[in-house]
Amino acid sequence: MQGFNMGRYVPPDLEGTISGNKLNKKHPLGSRASKPGALTVRFEMPYAVWCTTCPKETIIGQGVRFNASKTRVGSYYSTPIFAFRIKHTACGGTIEIRTDPKNTAYVVTEGGRKREDGADQVKDGDWEIMTDAEREKLRGNAFAKLEKTIEDREQLTVAKQRVEELQENNKTWDDPYEMNTRLRKEFRVGRHQREKEGHATEDLKDRMSLGIELLPEKEEDKIRAGLVDFGSILRETGEEAMAAQGLHKPLFENTITAAKTDASDGKKKLKSEVKAEQTKRDLVSELVSNTRISHDPFLHMDKRLSTTKTPVRIPGIKRKRASIDQDTRGDKTTDRITDTVNASIAAESIGSQQAHTTNAALVAYESDSE
Repeated sequence: MQGFNMGRYVPPDLEGTISGNKLNKKHPLGSRASKPGALTVRFEMPYAVWCTTCPKETIIGQGVRFNASKTRVGSYYSTPIFAFRIKHTACGGTIEIRTDPKNTAYVVTEGGRKREDGADQVKDGDWEIMTDAEREKLRGNAFAKLEKTIEDREQLTVAKQRVEELQENNKTWDDPYEMNTRLRKEFRVGRHQREKEGHATEDLKDRMSLGIELLPEKEEDKIRAGLVDFGSILRETGEEAMAAQGLHKPLFENTITAAKTDASDGKKKLKSEVKAEQTKRDLVSELVSNTRISHDPFLHMDKRLSTTKTPVRIPGIKRKRASIDQDTRGDKTTDRITDTVNASIAAESIGSQQAHTTNAALVAYESDSE
Protein backbone atom coordinates (compact mmCIF):
# COMPACT_ATOMS: atom_id res chain seq x y z
CA MET A 1 0.00 0.00 0.00
CA GLN A 2 1.30 3.41 -0.94
CA GLY A 3 1.58 5.93 1.88
CA PHE A 4 0.40 9.53 1.94
CA ASN A 5 2.39 12.01 -0.12
CA MET A 6 4.68 9.30 -1.44
CA GLY A 7 4.15 10.23 -5.09
CA ARG A 8 1.46 9.89 -7.71
CA TYR A 9 -0.75 6.78 -8.02
CA VAL A 10 0.44 4.03 -10.34
CA PRO A 11 -1.97 1.18 -11.24
CA PRO A 12 -0.86 -2.29 -10.25
CA ASP A 13 -0.64 -3.47 -13.85
CA LEU A 14 1.81 -0.61 -14.73
CA GLU A 15 3.75 -0.55 -11.48
CA GLY A 16 7.47 -0.95 -12.08
CA THR A 17 7.25 -0.15 -15.80
CA ILE A 18 6.57 3.60 -15.69
CA SER A 19 6.80 6.39 -13.13
CA GLY A 20 3.85 8.32 -11.83
CA ASN A 21 5.07 11.68 -13.23
CA LYS A 22 5.54 10.23 -16.72
CA LEU A 23 2.21 8.44 -16.49
CA ASN A 24 0.43 11.69 -15.63
CA LYS A 25 2.66 13.79 -17.90
CA LYS A 26 3.90 15.98 -14.99
CA HIS A 27 7.36 17.40 -14.26
CA PRO A 28 9.02 16.28 -11.01
CA LEU A 29 9.55 19.92 -9.94
CA GLY A 30 5.97 20.90 -10.60
CA SER A 31 5.29 24.59 -11.28
CA ARG A 32 9.01 25.46 -11.03
CA ALA A 33 9.49 23.78 -14.42
CA SER A 34 6.45 25.31 -16.10
CA LYS A 35 8.59 26.91 -18.84
CA PRO A 36 10.41 24.62 -21.26
CA GLY A 37 14.19 24.68 -20.65
CA ALA A 38 13.93 27.02 -17.68
CA LEU A 39 13.80 26.41 -13.95
CA THR A 40 12.68 28.87 -11.26
CA VAL A 41 15.20 29.02 -8.40
CA ARG A 42 15.99 31.29 -5.47
CA PHE A 43 19.02 33.37 -6.46
CA GLU A 44 21.12 35.52 -4.07
CA MET A 45 23.18 38.46 -5.29
CA PRO A 46 26.89 37.52 -5.07
CA TYR A 47 27.96 41.19 -4.90
CA ALA A 48 26.47 44.69 -5.14
CA VAL A 49 25.07 45.54 -8.60
CA TRP A 50 24.05 48.87 -10.15
CA CYS A 51 20.71 48.61 -12.00
CA THR A 52 21.07 50.55 -15.27
CA THR A 53 17.38 50.22 -16.19
CA CYS A 54 16.25 52.61 -13.42
CA PRO A 55 15.96 56.34 -14.37
CA LYS A 56 18.63 56.97 -11.75
CA GLU A 57 20.98 54.08 -11.27
CA THR A 58 20.04 52.17 -8.13
CA ILE A 59 22.30 49.85 -6.25
CA ILE A 60 21.15 46.36 -5.29
CA GLY A 61 23.05 45.21 -2.23
CA GLN A 62 24.94 41.98 -1.83
CA GLY A 63 22.83 39.15 -0.39
CA VAL A 64 19.45 40.33 -1.73
CA ARG A 65 17.40 37.34 -2.93
CA PHE A 66 15.20 37.05 -6.04
CA ASN A 67 13.17 34.40 -7.84
CA ALA A 68 15.35 33.81 -10.92
CA SER A 69 14.87 31.85 -14.10
CA LYS A 70 17.79 29.45 -14.46
CA THR A 71 18.78 28.31 -17.97
CA ARG A 72 21.81 26.63 -19.47
CA VAL A 73 23.42 28.80 -22.13
CA GLY A 74 26.71 27.02 -22.86
CA SER A 75 29.64 25.17 -21.37
CA TYR A 76 33.30 25.74 -20.59
CA TYR A 77 34.91 22.45 -21.52
CA SER A 78 32.74 20.03 -19.56
CA THR A 79 31.46 22.63 -17.07
CA PRO A 80 28.00 24.07 -17.93
CA ILE A 81 27.41 27.83 -17.99
CA PHE A 82 24.13 28.95 -16.40
CA ALA A 83 22.28 32.22 -16.82
CA PHE A 84 20.05 33.68 -14.06
CA ARG A 85 17.46 36.23 -15.09
CA ILE A 86 15.84 38.28 -12.32
CA LYS A 87 13.30 41.08 -12.29
CA HIS A 88 14.03 44.31 -10.43
CA THR A 89 10.76 45.21 -8.73
CA ALA A 90 11.67 48.92 -8.36
CA CYS A 91 11.74 49.58 -12.12
CA GLY A 92 10.53 46.33 -13.68
CA GLY A 93 13.78 45.83 -15.59
CA THR A 94 15.49 42.49 -16.13
CA ILE A 95 19.02 41.73 -15.00
CA GLU A 96 20.93 38.70 -16.27
CA ILE A 97 23.90 37.21 -14.41
CA ARG A 98 25.97 34.31 -15.79
CA THR A 99 28.50 31.99 -14.25
CA ASP A 100 32.15 32.18 -15.35
CA PRO A 101 33.83 28.79 -14.77
CA LYS A 102 37.05 30.07 -16.31
CA ASN A 103 37.63 32.67 -13.57
CA THR A 104 35.32 31.04 -10.99
CA ALA A 105 33.14 34.16 -10.76
CA TYR A 106 29.78 35.69 -11.71
CA VAL A 107 29.44 38.17 -14.58
CA VAL A 108 26.61 40.68 -15.14
CA THR A 109 25.74 40.47 -18.84
CA GLU A 110 22.50 42.47 -19.10
CA GLY A 111 20.55 45.19 -17.27
CA GLY A 112 23.26 46.24 -14.79
CA ARG A 113 26.94 46.46 -13.88
CA LYS A 114 29.07 45.37 -10.96
CA ARG A 115 30.06 47.91 -8.31
CA GLU A 116 33.85 48.13 -8.17
CA ASP A 117 35.19 48.02 -4.59
CA GLY A 118 38.77 46.90 -5.21
CA ALA A 119 38.17 43.32 -4.14
CA ASP A 120 39.25 41.99 -7.55
CA GLN A 121 42.76 43.38 -7.29
CA VAL A 122 45.54 40.83 -7.07
CA LYS A 123 47.01 40.70 -3.55
CA ASP A 124 50.33 39.41 -2.29
CA GLY A 125 50.38 35.64 -2.38
CA ASP A 126 47.48 35.32 -4.84
CA TRP A 127 47.99 33.50 -8.13
CA GLU A 128 46.58 35.05 -11.28
CA ILE A 129 44.88 32.65 -13.68
CA MET A 130 46.26 33.22 -17.19
CA THR A 131 45.50 31.69 -20.57
CA ASP A 132 48.06 30.12 -22.86
CA ALA A 133 48.19 33.27 -24.99
CA GLU A 134 48.87 35.47 -21.96
CA ARG A 135 51.61 33.11 -20.81
CA GLU A 136 53.23 33.18 -24.25
CA LYS A 137 53.02 36.97 -24.34
CA LEU A 138 54.59 37.16 -20.89
CA ARG A 139 57.49 34.97 -22.02
CA GLY A 140 58.18 37.15 -25.03
CA ASN A 141 57.91 40.53 -23.31
CA ALA A 142 61.25 41.35 -21.63
CA PHE A 143 59.90 44.20 -19.48
CA ALA A 144 56.96 42.14 -18.30
CA LYS A 145 59.37 39.36 -17.46
CA LEU A 146 61.57 41.76 -15.48
CA GLU A 147 58.62 43.17 -13.55
CA LYS A 148 57.38 39.68 -12.82
CA THR A 149 60.84 38.69 -11.60
CA ILE A 150 60.99 41.69 -9.22
CA GLU A 151 57.56 40.87 -7.82
CA ASP A 152 58.59 37.25 -7.36
CA ARG A 153 61.72 38.35 -5.51
CA GLU A 154 59.69 40.55 -3.16
CA GLN A 155 57.25 37.71 -2.48
CA LEU A 156 60.19 35.36 -1.93
CA THR A 157 61.74 37.76 0.61
CA VAL A 158 58.48 38.08 2.55
CA ALA A 159 57.89 34.34 2.48
CA LYS A 160 61.47 33.63 3.58
CA GLN A 161 61.17 36.02 6.52
CA ARG A 162 57.91 34.41 7.59
CA VAL A 163 59.42 30.92 7.35
CA GLU A 164 62.37 32.01 9.52
CA GLU A 165 59.98 33.41 12.14
CA LEU A 166 58.05 30.14 12.22
CA GLN A 167 61.26 28.13 12.54
CA GLU A 168 62.48 30.35 15.39
CA ASN A 169 59.18 30.00 17.24
CA ASN A 170 59.24 26.26 16.73
CA LYS A 171 62.79 26.09 18.07
CA THR A 172 62.00 28.32 21.05
CA TRP A 173 58.88 26.47 22.14
CA ASP A 174 60.12 23.01 21.29
CA ASP A 175 60.29 22.12 25.01
CA PRO A 176 57.58 24.06 26.90
CA TYR A 177 58.57 22.59 30.28
CA GLU A 178 62.15 23.83 29.94
CA MET A 179 61.01 27.30 28.90
CA ASN A 180 58.55 27.46 31.79
CA THR A 181 61.28 26.39 34.24
CA ARG A 182 63.63 29.05 32.92
CA LEU A 183 61.03 31.80 33.22
CA ARG A 184 60.06 30.78 36.76
CA LYS A 185 63.73 30.72 37.77
CA GLU A 186 64.24 34.27 36.48
CA PHE A 187 61.15 35.57 38.27
CA ARG A 188 62.07 33.80 41.51
CA VAL A 189 65.16 36.01 41.92
CA GLY A 190 64.22 39.05 44.01
CA ARG A 191 60.60 38.00 44.42
CA HIS A 192 60.59 38.59 48.18
CA GLN A 193 62.20 42.01 47.74
CA ARG A 194 59.59 42.99 45.15
CA GLU A 195 56.78 41.82 47.44
CA LYS A 196 58.25 43.81 50.35
CA GLU A 197 58.53 46.94 48.23
CA GLY A 198 54.97 46.45 47.01
CA HIS A 199 53.64 46.21 50.58
CA ALA A 200 55.61 49.33 51.58
CA THR A 201 54.22 51.22 48.59
CA GLU A 202 50.64 50.23 49.39
CA ASP A 203 51.15 51.23 53.03
CA LEU A 204 52.48 54.63 51.96
CA LYS A 205 49.54 55.16 49.60
CA ASP A 206 47.10 54.31 52.40
CA ARG A 207 48.78 56.62 54.91
CA MET A 208 49.09 59.52 52.44
CA SER A 209 45.67 58.86 50.82
CA LEU A 210 47.25 58.78 47.37
CA GLY A 211 45.20 57.77 44.37
CA ILE A 212 48.12 57.58 41.95
CA GLU A 213 50.48 54.78 41.02
CA LEU A 214 53.89 55.08 42.70
CA LEU A 215 56.88 54.11 40.59
CA PRO A 216 59.86 52.25 42.08
CA GLU A 217 62.68 54.31 43.55
CA LYS A 218 65.77 54.95 41.42
CA GLU A 219 69.31 56.07 42.18
CA GLU A 220 68.76 59.20 40.11
CA ASP A 221 65.84 60.18 42.36
CA LYS A 222 68.06 59.94 45.46
CA ILE A 223 70.70 62.18 43.89
CA ARG A 224 68.18 64.81 42.81
CA ALA A 225 66.45 64.80 46.20
CA GLY A 226 69.82 65.26 47.93
CA LEU A 227 70.51 68.38 45.86
CA VAL A 228 67.34 70.11 47.11
CA ASP A 229 67.95 72.52 50.05
CA PHE A 230 64.93 73.89 51.90
CA GLY A 231 66.35 77.21 53.21
CA SER A 232 64.79 80.40 54.51
CA ILE A 233 63.63 82.95 51.99
CA LEU A 234 64.58 85.92 54.22
CA ARG A 235 68.17 86.94 54.77
CA GLU A 236 69.49 85.84 58.14
CA THR A 237 70.51 89.24 59.45
CA GLY A 238 69.92 90.49 62.94
CA GLU A 239 66.90 88.80 64.45
CA GLU A 240 66.90 85.95 61.91
CA ALA A 241 70.53 85.15 62.78
CA MET A 242 69.70 85.17 66.51
CA ALA A 243 66.76 82.84 65.88
CA ALA A 244 68.92 80.45 63.85
CA GLN A 245 71.58 80.52 66.57
CA GLY A 246 68.98 79.81 69.24
CA LEU A 247 67.80 76.73 67.35
CA HIS A 248 71.21 75.09 67.78
CA LYS A 249 71.39 75.71 71.54
CA PRO A 250 69.98 73.19 74.02
CA LEU A 251 66.83 74.17 75.84
CA PHE A 252 68.22 73.20 79.29
CA GLU A 253 71.86 73.79 80.16
CA ASN A 254 73.81 70.98 81.82
CA THR A 255 74.75 72.12 85.38
CA ILE A 256 75.97 68.79 86.68
CA THR A 257 79.38 69.04 84.99
CA ALA A 258 80.84 71.38 87.60
CA ALA A 259 79.71 69.18 90.49
CA LYS A 260 81.24 66.11 88.88
CA THR A 261 84.50 68.01 88.30
CA ASP A 262 84.70 69.02 91.96
CA ALA A 263 83.98 65.49 93.13
CA SER A 264 86.62 64.07 90.82
CA ASP A 265 89.34 66.24 92.45
CA GLY A 266 89.17 64.11 95.59
CA LYS A 267 89.59 67.10 97.97
CA LYS A 268 87.23 67.28 100.90
CA LYS A 269 85.72 70.70 101.60
CA LEU A 270 84.00 72.15 104.58
CA LYS A 271 80.25 72.33 104.74
CA SER A 272 80.39 76.11 104.64
CA GLU A 273 82.51 76.06 101.47
CA VAL A 274 80.20 73.55 99.81
CA LYS A 275 77.17 75.61 100.75
CA ALA A 276 78.80 78.78 99.46
CA GLU A 277 79.68 77.14 96.13
CA GLN A 278 76.17 75.73 95.81
CA THR A 279 74.68 79.14 96.45
CA LYS A 280 77.03 80.66 93.89
CA ARG A 281 76.13 77.97 91.33
CA ASP A 282 72.40 78.48 91.88
CA LEU A 283 72.80 82.21 91.47
CA VAL A 284 74.73 81.78 88.21
CA SER A 285 72.13 79.35 86.87
CA GLU A 286 69.31 81.71 87.75
CA LEU A 287 71.09 84.62 86.08
CA VAL A 288 71.70 82.55 82.93
CA SER A 289 68.08 81.44 82.74
CA ASN A 290 66.76 84.96 83.30
CA THR A 291 69.14 86.33 80.68
CA ARG A 292 68.06 83.72 78.16
CA ILE A 293 64.38 84.40 78.82
CA SER A 294 64.92 88.09 78.22
CA HIS A 295 67.03 87.58 75.08
CA ASP A 296 65.44 84.43 73.62
CA PRO A 297 64.49 85.32 70.00
CA PHE A 298 61.65 82.78 69.95
CA LEU A 299 59.85 84.47 72.86
CA HIS A 300 59.85 87.87 71.15
CA MET A 301 59.64 86.75 67.52
CA ASP A 302 55.84 86.95 67.29
CA LYS A 303 55.80 90.29 69.06
CA ARG A 304 58.40 91.79 66.75
CA LEU A 305 56.69 90.39 63.68
CA SER A 306 53.31 91.75 64.80
CA THR A 307 54.60 95.21 65.75
CA THR A 308 56.85 95.67 62.73
CA LYS A 309 55.03 97.62 60.09
CA THR A 310 56.23 98.94 56.81
CA PRO A 311 55.79 102.68 56.45
CA VAL A 312 53.07 103.84 54.11
CA ARG A 313 54.42 105.37 50.96
CA ILE A 314 52.71 108.59 49.90
CA PRO A 315 53.16 109.66 46.27
CA GLY A 316 55.07 112.92 45.89
CA ILE A 317 56.75 112.81 49.34
CA LYS A 318 60.39 111.89 49.63
CA ARG A 319 61.17 109.53 52.50
CA LYS A 320 64.34 109.24 54.51
CA ARG A 321 66.29 106.06 54.51
CA ALA A 322 65.68 103.58 57.30
CA SER A 323 69.32 103.62 58.42
CA ILE A 324 69.33 107.43 58.70
CA ASP A 325 66.06 107.34 60.68
CA GLN A 326 67.45 104.74 63.04
CA ASP A 327 70.67 106.72 63.53
CA THR A 328 68.63 109.86 64.18
CA ARG A 329 66.43 108.04 66.67
CA GLY A 330 69.52 106.64 68.37
CA ASP A 331 71.12 110.07 68.61
CA LYS A 332 67.93 111.58 70.03
CA THR A 333 67.63 108.76 72.56
CA THR A 334 71.26 109.20 73.59
CA ASP A 335 70.80 112.96 73.98
CA ARG A 336 67.65 112.40 76.01
CA ILE A 337 69.43 109.95 78.33
CA THR A 338 72.39 112.34 78.69
CA ASP A 339 70.07 115.23 79.57
CA THR A 340 68.29 113.09 82.14
CA VAL A 341 71.57 112.01 83.76
CA ASN A 342 72.86 115.60 83.84
CA ALA A 343 69.60 116.82 85.34
CA SER A 344 69.72 114.18 88.05
CA ILE A 345 73.34 115.03 88.87
CA ALA A 346 72.49 118.74 89.06
CA ALA A 347 69.52 118.04 91.30
CA GLU A 348 71.65 115.98 93.64
CA SER A 349 74.27 118.74 93.88
CA ILE A 350 71.63 121.38 94.58
CA GLY A 351 70.05 119.19 97.24
CA SER A 352 73.38 118.64 98.99
CA GLN A 353 74.10 122.40 98.99
CA GLN A 354 70.69 123.14 100.51
CA ALA A 355 71.26 120.51 103.19
CA HIS A 356 74.59 122.08 104.17
CA THR A 357 73.01 125.55 104.22
CA THR A 358 70.13 124.39 106.38
CA ASN A 359 72.39 122.68 108.84
CA ALA A 360 74.58 125.77 109.13
CA ALA A 361 71.57 128.00 109.68
CA LEU A 362 70.20 125.73 112.35
CA VAL A 363 73.53 125.66 114.16
CA ALA A 364 73.93 129.46 114.02
CA TYR A 365 70.39 130.13 115.22
CA GLU A 366 70.18 131.68 118.70
CA SER A 367 67.25 130.92 120.95
CA ASP A 368 65.21 133.51 122.88
CA SER A 369 66.09 131.94 126.18
CA GLU A 370 69.62 133.09 125.77
